[in-house]
Formats: sequence, structure tokens, C-alpha cells
Amino acid sequence: MSDIFKNYLSLTGALSAEEVNFSANFFKPISLKKGDFFIREGDTCRYIGFIARGAIKAYAIDKEGKENITCFKFENEFATSFPEFVAQEKSRRSIRAIEDSIIYGISYPDYLHLLGEVSSWNGIIKSVMEREYSQKELYLLNYNNKSAVDKYRHVLMNEPMLVRRIATQDLASYLSITQRSLTRAKGQLHRPKEL
Repeated sequence: MSDIFKNYLSLTGALSAEEVNFSANFFKPISLKKGDFFIREGDTCRYIGFIARGAIKAYAIDKEGKENITCFKFENEFATSFPEFVAQEKSRRSIRAIEDSIIYGISYPDYLHLLGEVSSWNGIIKSVMEREYSQKELYLLNYNNKSAVDKYRHVLMNEPMLVRRIATQDLASYLSITQRSLTRAKGQLHRPKEL
């Protein structure tokens, strides 16, 4: 499984083969069963994790006790709450496995040590954070102030993996609609056209 992580690092083009092997030593495999927490809201954000297998969701709990899912991450993506990790503060959201997952995690002290030893990691982290920012911007553009049908249509066309791998209630939370609205939207889009 660590080969997946090393392969990802090699494909960034930022690290030499020696730096890839050296870097991989800092990331320890964490096995999560579906439903296990990688980061729990209110706990200090101690890790950045690379998802080698599986999927996670990030969410915060609102005043009514409802999950508000902000993103999903899959294989070959990094997961953490970056602002809280860098500041070593309590996380404002939870990150939880939605499938059995293997995540390669690095602790904050090891992260600082790695940055000091391999300066190219600054570029890798910068590109990960830029991708994270871009995903948030696209989410706002594609899902804010749109009808349930338009939101679901966008998911089908641009993020079909969500339909295949995400539970209906989680997808509805992510789209900021009720499960009933999502079911209706699916019905409208999948209804056979009349002649």
C-alpha cells in the first residue's frame, strides 16, 4: 500500500527518488473502519493524511445536531483541517471514514521535521492547499443558490463518483438539500421521457 503513496509523490515531479523514500518514512499507515474518525471536531488537529484506499467526509455539527458535510476525499487526496493543523488548534470539523480506509498520516512534529529536511515539500503542500481552495470555490459556484435538480444534475455530470460511492443522506447534506428533495431530483432526471 505504501507504493501507492510513493507513486503519488514521484508523480508530483517535486521530489527525487531518494526524497520520496525518505519522505515516506514519516507517514504511518492508519487503518480506519467505516465510521471511524480520522479527526474529531474539538480535538487538536494532529495529522495530515494521504488516502491510499477508501473515502472520508468532512463535516461540522450545527446547533440542531445535524451534520453539514463540506467535502468528500478519495484515493490520492490529502485530508486534514489545514488551518487548525498548521496552528495546532482544535478542529472545527470532523473527518470520518465513509468506507474502510487506509490513510498515511504524518504528525505535526514530523511534518515540521520533514519540511526542514526536504524543502520541496513546501511546493507539494502549497499545491495541495491550492487544490483545496479551488474545490471550495467550485463548490460555492456549483451548489449555492441552485435548485435540487440543478445540483444533482451537476453531480451526475461532473462528480459521478459521489453518486456511486456516497450514501444518499450524505450526498443530500453535501448539496444542502433534504433527502426527500434529492430523491425527487433523482426521479425527475431519471424519469423516462414521454413520446
